[in-house]
Amino acid sequence: MMKITHRNIVSIVEVAVYVPCLLTAIFLAIRHGFGKSAGWYFLVVFSLARTIGPSMQIATSSYPTSTALYTGYTILQSVGLSPLFLATLGLLSRLLESINRSHKALLSTLAIKLIELVLLVALILGIVGGIDASDNLAKNGGVYKVPTISKVGSALFIASFAAIVVSTILLSFSVRHAEPGEKRILMAVAMSLPFLLVRLIYSVISTFSHSKLFSPLSGSIVVLVCVGLIEELLVVVVYEGTGLTLKKISEHHVAAGSEPQNRHQHVSSTATAQDAPLARKPDNILLKIAKKTIIGRLVMAIAPNKETDLEMEQRQRFG
Repeated sequence: MMKITHRNIVSIVEVAVYVPCLLTAIFLAIRHGFGKSAGWYFLVVFSLARTIGPSMQIATSSYPTSTALYTGYTILQSVGLSPLFLATLGLLSRLLESINRSHKALLSTLAIKLIELVLLVALILGIVGGIDASDNLAKNGGVYKVPTISKVGSALFIASFAAIVVSTILLSFSVRHAEPGEKRILMAVAMSLPFLLVRLIYSVISTFSHSKLFSPLSGSIVVLVCVGLIEELLVVVVYEGTGLTLKKISEHHVAAGSEPQNRHQHVSSTATAQDAPLARKPDNILLKIAKKTIIGRLVMAIAPNKETDLEMEQRQRFG
């Protein structure tokens, strides 16, 4: 008979909680668009991780010698920060686009892309490090030891969080220029930053410390729930709650196009509409697929955005 432990109970509760979160994230991604608002896409990824990971942990009760289950659970548990950080950047990116339609913000789109690139590298290092640590379980007498590559990934998470905080502060100076309804994004991110910080501290301690309380596999379940899982859930609730109150991005574009505020804006929108067929022909299925993969996002993060460059060139030309 399978023995139910406290960790199993927590895992069961996680699955029960994150299934509705997953459905909500999918709804938001469909409503706002996977490509137009990447933040919702990463909430889908995170909710999947928090559904599959605990399921693997529950399965270890029936298959206690399965290294694959422990490996999968450990990796999904440790890389949870990356989707949350990327979702935060997705929301900040949406707010930045809203501000830039009428005002030049202090933060640039390139800066957000660079932070995203660092986070993707940290995610890859975390996955590789988790695999190496699980492979060495037998050699270490069943003791989970964090490899150096995972520590490098944690260092990148710390740098990325600091960059996200700076980005949020910079956007706060220009948030008054955001479109109606979009300003609440800054409030949602600001509310989530303390929870993300606590979750980051838990991850850093579990990576750099030898304390048994913070062990990914056998650490204190009370510490895991109070310093890790609750903070993650609060961030997801805040982001999804905010997403349910936001309008579709397409509606903002339509509203902006139907109300030309001045002659220069009207000329710029006309020129953009004339050039659109030439600029968007290559942006078809392959590009959409590339944006959904890790390698594709790495390439897109460093590749120049022609549409953004064209828009900036037109703004400089017409004032």
